[in-house]
Amino acid sequence: METCVIKTPLGYTKIVGDVDGISSVTVLDSEEIITDIIPLLLEDCAFQLQEYFQGIRKNFDLKLNPEGTNFQKQVWKLLEQIPYGKTVSYLDLAKQLGDVKAIRAVANANAKNPLWIIVPCHRVIGSDGSLTGYAGGLHRKEWLLNHESPFKQQSLF
Repeated sequence: METCVIKTPLGYTKIVGDVDGISSVTVLDSEEIITDIIPLLLEDCAFQLQEYFQGIRKNFDLKLNPEGTNFQKQVWKLLEQIPYGKTVSYLDLAKQLGDVKAIRAVANANAKNPLWIIVPCHRVIGSDGSLTGYAGGLHRKEWLLNHESPFKQQSLF
């Protein structure tokens, strides 16, 4: 496994992967040493993340290889289908899976998503529109949703 750490507007981000694909992208709550030379296998991921934060990239084109249960992977595949700038509820996802009673299991799988931003779990909100749970912290979820919003708040002064 190759590893690197890059700096993003939301903190230090650790990328892990190998020839089989990117297995995790994690935002860190501590200051880390930024990788001087990004391993070749991780360069594209680091580049695409930087483009995302610059507002250039709306979709990721990476080979992914996250570890998880079959159910988790099924939920993560649904997350990948949520368009940039849009949100869905946990209930919406449970309905897509064909079982409205699976809402807690969907929320659990969402919370275990190892591919921060790339598999956009930040686009999942409560049925009432609330910003419910987010492993990276609600402040980051709010930032990401604002970053992707087609309606940018402009300063009056």
